[in-house]
Amino acid sequence: SVRRVQVEFYMNENTFKERLKLFFIKNQRSSLRIRLFNFSLKLLSCLLYIIRVLLESPSQGNECWYYPLSEFSVEDSTNKRSHIFWVNRSLPLWGLQVLVALISLFETILLGYLSYKGNIWEQILRIPFILEIINAVPFVISIFWPALRNLFVPVFLNCWLAKHALENMINDLHRAIQRTQSAMFNQVLILISTLLCLIFTCICGIQHLERIGKKLNLFDSLYFCIVTFSTVGFGDVTPETWSSKLFVVAMICVALVVLPIQFEQLAYLWMERQKSGGNYSRHRAQTEKHVVLCVSSLKIDLLMDFLNEFYAHPRLQDYYVVILCPTEMDVQVRRVLQIPMWSQRVIYLQGSALKDQDLLRAKMDDAEACFILSSRCEVDRTSSDHQTILRAWAVKDFAPNCPLYVQILKPENKFHIKFADHVVCEEEFKYAMLALNCICPATSTLITLLVHTSRGQEGQQSPEQWQKTYGRCSGNEVYHITLEDSAFFAEYEGKSFTYASFHAHKKFGVCLIGVRREDNKNILLNPGPRYIMNATDVCFYINITKEENSAFKNQDQQKKSSFSRSFYHGPSRLPVHSIIASMGTVAIDLQDTSCRSASGPTLTLPTEGIKEIRRPSIAPVLEVADASSLQTCDLLSDQSEDETTPDEKMSSNLEYAKGYPPYSPYIGSSPTFCHLLHEKVPFCCLRLDKSCQHNYYEDAKAYGFKNKLIIVAAETAGNGLYNFIVPLRAYYRPKKELNPIVLLLDNPPDIHFLDAICWFPMVYYMVGSIDNQSLDDLLRCGVTFAANMVVVDKESTMSAEEDYMADAKTIVNVQTLFRLFSSLSIITELTHPANMRFMQFRAKDCYSLALSKLEKKERERGSNLAFMFRLPFAAGRVFSISMLDTLLYQSFVKDYMISITRLLLGLDTIPGSGFLCSIKITEEDLWIRTYARLYQKLCSSSGDVPIGIYRTESQKLAASESQISISVEEWEDTKDCKDQGHHRGNHRNSTSSDQSDHPLLRRKSMQWARRLSRKGPRHSGKTAEKITQQRLNLYRRSERQELAELVKNRMKHLGLSTVGYATVSSFAASRINEPFNLLFHQYEMNDHQSTLSYILINPSPDTRLELNDVVYLIRPDPLSYLPNSEPSQNNSICNATGLDSREETQL
Repeated sequence: SVRRVQVEFYMNENTFKERLKLFFIKNQRSSLRIRLFNFSLKLLSCLLYIIRVLLESPSQGNECWYYPLSEFSVEDSTNKRSHIFWVNRSLPLWGLQVLVALISLFETILLGYLSYKGNIWEQILRIPFILEIINAVPFVISIFWPALRNLFVPVFLNCWLAKHALENMINDLHRAIQRTQSAMFNQVLILISTLLCLIFTCICGIQHLERIGKKLNLFDSLYFCIVTFSTVGFGDVTPETWSSKLFVVAMICVALVVLPIQFEQLAYLWMERQKSGGNYSRHRAQTEKHVVLCVSSLKIDLLMDFLNEFYAHPRLQDYYVVILCPTEMDVQVRRVLQIPMWSQRVIYLQGSALKDQDLLRAKMDDAEACFILSSRCEVDRTSSDHQTILRAWAVKDFAPNCPLYVQILKPENKFHIKFADHVVCEEEFKYAMLALNCICPATSTLITLLVHTSRGQEGQQSPEQWQKTYGRCSGNEVYHITLEDSAFFAEYEGKSFTYASFHAHKKFGVCLIGVRREDNKNILLNPGPRYIMNATDVCFYINITKEENSAFKNQDQQKKSSFSRSFYHGPSRLPVHSIIASMGTVAIDLQDTSCRSASGPTLTLPTEGIKEIRRPSIAPVLEVADASSLQTCDLLSDQSEDETTPDEKMSSNLEYAKGYPPYSPYIGSSPTFCHLLHEKVPFCCLRLDKSCQHNYYEDAKAYGFKNKLIIVAAETAGNGLYNFIVPLRAYYRPKKELNPIVLLLDNPPDIHFLDAICWFPMVYYMVGSIDNQSLDDLLRCGVTFAANMVVVDKESTMSAEEDYMADAKTIVNVQTLFRLFSSLSIITELTHPANMRFMQFRAKDCYSLALSKLEKKERERGSNLAFMFRLPFAAGRVFSISMLDTLLYQSFVKDYMISITRLLLGLDTIPGSGFLCSIKITEEDLWIRTYARLYQKLCSSSGDVPIGIYRTESQKLAASESQISISVEEWEDTKDCKDQGHHRGNHRNSTSSDQSDHPLLRRKSMQWARRLSRKGPRHSGKTAEKITQQRLNLYRRSERQELAELVKNRMKHLGLSTVGYATVSSFAASRINEPFNLLFHQYEMNDHQSTLSYILINPSPDTRLELNDVVYLIRPDPLSYLPNSEPSQNNSICNATGLDSREETQL
C-alpha cells in the first residue's frame, strides 16, 4: 500500500517574516486595522500633550535633577532657559506617555524591518521614522533615568505622523472595500489635515517658546496663529523672545511652500472634475428620479432636441438627466448647461458606459431609463453600431432592470439588441418614409409632426393664413386612454370602430385611429367596421391635447332658452351637443348649419326650390357593420384588372403573384405581403444600363414603362434600402399603379442584396452618381420621365471637418438637379435639419427671407418645430432622420409610439391592422364640401379613417425687382398699345380663372414694376439701342435655354430620344422672343416655385375641401375579411393614389 502524504501549499514563503508582512502590510483588512490603531495612538499622544500644558501652572517652576527649586529665583536667567528644556509632568501622565511611546516605537521598528529591502539608510532617513525617534526615545530613556522624566519632548509633532497614518489608512480602506473615492475627496482631506497640522504645530511651539516671555496659554497662541496666517496682523499679541520669533518665521516659510502645492493640486483636480463631471450622488438617486443618456459624442443639436422633447411633458419636470459621454464637454454644450434652467436638472459625466465605475457614478442601477444613441456623423456607421451594441450589453449587465431605449443605424444589427425595451433603427424608418413620400406625399413631414411635442402655437403670430392653420394643426399628437374611462369614447361601447371614430370626430374633434385589446399587446390601426369596441379596449387617438387635459363646457340653460326659438329652424338644424375648450380646439356638430363666423367656412345645404342642383346624400355610419352596405376593396384580386383587356389580364396574372418575399437581406425584418414575380429575375437583367442575353435594353426609355419611374440615388445598396422597395410593392398597391424603381448606386450591390430584390417586379439598379459630372448617368436611368427622384445622404460625406458641411455635396447636387430638371419632384434626405433652408435656395426671394425671419422668431419663442415653415419641409421634399430622434424620446412617456409609427410606415404588418394610403380630391368630389362630410363618406362606404390633408396652394409672391422691371420696360418699348391691351386682357383672364397658372403676375405687382422701371434714367440714340440689343440677346440666351440645350445635346450624344424633354425646351424656344413672357416661362417650368404645400393633421370638421387636396387615410386590412359582393368601379374609393396618379378617385 502507498502511504499518503499531506502537502500544504502556501501562496507566500512559509517564514515568520513573510507571515508578519502578510498580516501588517499585504492583507488589506488587517493592515487597515493596524493603520487605524496607529492613527489613534498619535491622536492620543497629542491629546496627552494638551492635557500636560493645561495642567501646568504658569508661575510654577520646573524641577531638574541638578537644580532644585530652593536654589534659584524665578528671575534667574538660567532658570528662564530651563523653562524651555524642562516641564512639570505628573507621574500618571508620564506613565501614559511612556506606554504610548513604547508601542509606537515598537510598531515603527517592526514595520521598518518588514519593509526593509537592502538599504538601511532608506529606512532610517525617512521623515516619519525620524519624528518617531524624536518623540518616543526620550520617554523610553526616562524609564531607566528617572531624572529625565520632566524633560520637554515635542510630542505635538505626532500630528504629522497622524496625518501620514490617515493617508495610509484611506488607501487601505479603498483596497479593502474594493471601492475608490474621488481624487477630489482625497486631496481635500489631505489639504485640511495639512492645514490643521500647521496650525497645531504653530500653536504648541509658540506656547512653549513663550514660557520664558509672556507665558501665553493655548488660546492666546491659537489667536495669534489665526491672525498671522490670515495676514491680518492686529499686533495685540506678538512673540517676545528671539526663539519664538524665529519659530514663527520658520512656520510661515513652511506654509508658503506646502500650502500652495496643496492648493495647486486641488485646483487641478477641480478642473479635471469639471471636465469629467464628478458623480451623481447616491442619496439623490434614491430620492429623485433620473434618466441616463449615453452617447459617444455630444453635440449641441442633439442635446437640445433631447432636452426640449424630454421636458416637454409635464410629468417629467422633476426628472434629472445624467449624460454619460467619453469625450470632453463641448464649449457650446458647457455654455448651455450653465443656463439655470438646465444647470439644475442636467448633469454631465465624462466616462464610458463600458466601465462599471462610470456606470456606478451615473447610478445606472437606480435610473428610470437609459437612452443609448448612435453617432450618425461617423463615416463607418457599422462601427458606430458596434459601439452602441457594446454599450447596451454593458448597461444590461450592470443594471438588468433598467429600461433600455436604443438607437441603431443599420438594420442588420438589430437582432443583437432584441432584449432592449425600445429600439429605433434609423435606416428602416428612413427608407420607409422616403418610399411612402413617393405614393403618399409628405409622409415624412406627417410622421415628423406627429412625433414632436407641440402646443400648436407655432405660426399664430404670422399674417399668413396658411401658416396659422398649418401651425395649429401641427400640435396634434397621438394619445391613448381606456374606453371605459374616456369621455370621448365611453358611449361607443358595443359599437363598431368606424362608428366610434366618425362620431368622436363629429362631436369632439378627435380622430380615433387604433385600438388594443386588453389581452393582446398588438396595436390595430383602423381594424375596420366589423371591430366591436369593448370597455377594456385602449383607444389611440389624434388630438391637440390628451383628454385628461381637456375641459368640457356644456351649454347652460340661458343659452338653451335664448336659442329655443330657432333651435330646430329649418330641416337641417340639429343641436350642438358639446364644445371642447382646450388648446384652441373646438368640436362641432357637423349637421348644425347655423350661421358661423365670417372667417370660417360654412356648410349650406341646397334649398327646396333648387332641386335640380341638389347634391347626392351620404349614407350614415352604422353602429354595427352590415356586409351588404360596406364597399370593401378586394385587393387580393386587384380591382385595377377590371379595366384591362382579357389578354392583358391573363398576361399580368402570369407575370405577378402575391405573397411573402422568399428572401430577406437581414435578420429581424417584418414579413410583408407583396407583389412578387413567379420566378426570380437573373441578376444580369437587374442591371438597367447593360444589355444581356435576356434583353437588349441599355436605358430606361427603351423599356417602355407605362408608369413614371422612381429613382433612388444612394451611395451603397445597404440592407435598409430593402425597406424602400417593400412599401412600393405592398399587396394593397394596384398593379396598374406600380412604378418602376431604379436604384442609382455609387458602388455595385452585393450578391445578397440582389438575391433579395430579384423577386420584386420592375426593380432595377444602375451604377452611377448624381454629381455634376454625371449627367449621362441621370439621363440613362430615365430622369427626364421620372415621377420622383429620391436622394439619400451619403455616408462618405460625414468626414467633413465641420459637422454641418456633411450635407454640402448633397445640397449642391440637388440644386443642380433642381435647375436642370425643374419639373422633377426631388425628395432629399439631409443629416442636419438646419441645412433645410438651403434646399431650392433662391437668394433674392423675398418670401424665403420672410420665412427665415419667421423661423428665428419661432425659435426665440421656444418652439421645437421652428423649421416647420420652410417650404421644402412643409411640402415633404426634404427631411432629416435626426428629426425622428424624438420618437425614441417620446417612447419614455408613450411606449406605443414606435409601434404605431412602424405600422403607419408599413415596417410591421399585423393581421387586422390597417395601412396608410391617400386619395386625391378631384372636381367630381367637391360636392362633399367639408372634411366632416368626407369623414362620413369614407367611414360609411369603405371603412377608411382620414387623419389629415395635404394641401397645395398658389404661392402669391412677387418676383425680384430686376426681373420684373427689365421685362416690363422691354415690353413697353417693343409693343404697341393694342398688344398691351391684349396682353393685359389675357393676364386678367388667366388670374381670375385659375390662379395657379401664373400666380406671380398680379396686376398690382405689374403696375408697381412699371412705375419702378420708369424711374430709371432713359437712354437715347445708339446707347439705348445698344442696351436694348444686349437685353434681347440676354433673353434669347437665357439660363434656362442654356440648360435645356445642354441636356438635349447630352441625350443626343448618348443616343437617347429627346421627345419627352424636347416638349419643354421647344416651349421655351417658342416664347423666348417675347420678353414679357420670359417671366411667365421661368416660373411655369417649375411648379414647386409657384406653389406651396403643407399638411393639416386632423383638421377641424368644417374645413373646406379644395381641388387637388390629398387626404391621408388609414385603410382597413383587406385580408381581415372577404366582401360578399363585388363593389362597383364608380363608387369605389379603394385605390390609393399619389399626386401623379392618372386615375381620378370618385367619392
